[in-house]
Amino acid sequence: MKVDYKNWMPKGMVLSAFLTAVVLGVITAAVGISSVFGIILLVLTALSAVAAIWMFLMYRAFSYNGKRQMSKQIIEGVSSYVKIPDGGIGLDVGCGSAALTIACAKKNPKAKMIGVDRWGKEYASFSKQLCENNSIVEGVANTSFRKGDACKLDFEDETFDAVTSNYVYHNIPSKDRQAILLETLNKLKKGGTFAIHDIMSKGKYGDMESFVKKLKDMGYEDVKLVDTTNGMFMSKWESKWMGLSGSAILMGTK
Repeated sequence: MKVDYKNWMPKGMVLSAFLTAVVLGVITAAVGISSVFGIILLVLTALSAVAAIWMFLMYRAFSYNGKRQMSKQIIEGVSSYVKIPDGGIGLDVGCGSAALTIACAKKNPKAKMIGVDRWGKEYASFSKQLCENNSIVEGVANTSFRKGDACKLDFEDETFDAVTSNYVYHNIPSKDRQAILLETLNKLKKGGTFAIHDIMSKGKYGDMESFVKKLKDMGYEDVKLVDTTNGMFMSKWESKWMGLSGSAILMGTK
């Protein structure tokens, strides 16, 4: 058995996109572009081809086995901010395939990490079993996993010594993602730390600088919003063509 952290851009989706572009191209060639219908088919073929190429480039960039290995870089980077005292417990929200959960567990071997995820059908290849298998392969025994909802975490407030997450909340349909962040932060004990990485653009999260101030007013300490598109995890150009502009880590102490 080998470790398998998957790719958030499923290979099947990439292959389907290329197949769609090829089929449309064949139909366009058969119909010709001398009619309005033919021109429409040509435009659809071009758009499908562009989408397929974009998906392929995303898949290659985020692959754990590829040259770029952006996912690995992000996981290692975010986990480096997660500090858990000996005997403590950390929470990884939206753990997916457990990459971040396991990285945090490795960096805090005398603590425990719990990973929660809804493991929805849109990412059918991700599962609790996959997370457990990856932990076994990585030789990590201080992890556990359970199904959960980031919008309503099934834990008492002030349960964890650390909470973390990577590219999760922007996927949740919501008009107030800051409220979802607070739902997660409420699970922290006093003195607990947090490191949450996501696309925290104004369009997705609203004014995050004001949110940082709000947290400080609530008593949180050392709260920072660290841009990760400035070469930390990716370049500005990469963040733009990948649709990741606004990526940042929200970190601090309760």
